[in-house]
Amino acid sequence: MSNRLATNIAGLKLSSPTMLAAGVLGLSGAFLKEIAHTEVGAVVTKSIGLNPRSGYRNPTIVQVDCGLLNAIGLSNPGIHEFGTEIAEAKKVGVPLIVNIFGFSVDEFGEVASYAAKAGADALELNVSCPHVEKAGAEIGQDPQLVKEVVREVKKRVRKPVFVKLTANVGDITEIAKAAVEGGADAITAINTVRAMAINVETTHPILANKIGGLSGPAIKPITVRCVYEIYHEVDVPVVGCGGIATWRDAVEFMLAGASAVQVGTAIAFKGLKVFKSINHGISLYLRKNRFRSVKDIVGLSHRC
Repeated sequence: MSNRLATNIAGLKLSSPTMLAAGVLGLSGAFLKEIAHTEVGAVVTKSIGLNPRSGYRNPTIVQVDCGLLNAIGLSNPGIHEFGTEIAEAKKVGVPLIVNIFGFSVDEFGEVASYAAKAGADALELNVSCPHVEKAGAEIGQDPQLVKEVVREVKKRVRKPVFVKLTANVGDITEIAKAAVEGGADAITAINTVRAMAINVETTHPILANKIGGLSGPAIKPITVRCVYEIYHEVDVPVVGCGGIATWRDAVEFMLAGASAVQVGTAIAFKGLKVFKSINHGISLYLRKNRFRSVKDIVGLSHRC
């Protein structure tokens, strides 16, 4: 892989600027090890909470014209059970970021502490899930609460802390600044966007939970805007997530201010080869335009 692709985010050394996004194939060490061989720079686990959670009944995912709509409900085995998967995933050879959620400030701290002890290289705080009550976006819409959550996690762990934000707010920069004030080492923008679909034949909402989160190409312009605004307001790395499927998408995010990008929905349509394809395209773009590394194009659009 080209040295141009190597980057460093919040102390994590990445061989490429592409990451596996949370929620996609990230529930087992075996899957994470397989993904690590695809030229991915880092892997992010599925959201893990303090206790086991079954999530919502089916259907939990539906394909729409512009991407995927899901309401899985943060199903997970709980952090204590997941500790064995973290240990297995540590063998992948790339940074392992454990995405966590909680229903209170103390829960976030407890889950973070256990994940760090189990071997996580970094933590990504999910304060952005759009379809679970009293968690996710309900926390992420309150800047003071976000600050308290980040501060508690930073008090308990000595690992880099990424905070994954929601676009379902009036001003995402207000939340980003609160996260940084709490001690966040990086911002991930964004999670899925609150949405729904209705079956016109049955007249019923398709998802069992009725409301879910939209991912894929439809939300890319929203995400680019969020990354652009956040980069302008905070002095920590920003990771773009939402609608990235090609190297052009990735470069657009970097020009907006992203130091790296996370890929999720595109895997469902293109398979794991999407990482290699994106990295190859970025490398060619850098060489063609005589940039020495991906760092040279991060935030370049702000100079216009």
